[in-house]
Amino acid sequence: MKGRGSKRFPTHHGYGEVKVSRYFALYLSQIGWLALGVYLYSGAYWPSTCQPDTLFDIYACSMRLPEDGGGWREAGLLTWLWATPILIGLEVSRRLRKDPD
Repeated sequence: MKGRGSKRFPTHHGYGEVKVSRYFALYLSQIGWLALGVYLYSGAYWPSTCQPDTLFDIYACSMRLPEDGGGWREAGLLTWLWATPILIGLEVSRRLRKDPD
């Protein structure tokens, strides 16, 4: 027999009805994240040893961003570039995870 605290209630953390405000907050944060990436990319200084043309080149050259005295924008872009696929992967794995119930 399960203990009293093990019951799941539909109104608790992630099981309740999703309101419009949650969708608004989600899409607003996604737009903000993408805008941050565009801002960082548009002003970043790429080292002369690597000038990217394609998305693959951007990731291949991203490790060289701190070269030649890269500043905060280059460091931010490097972090943004590598955090984005990780965040997407986490979201996909969360969506694909099967509920044991």
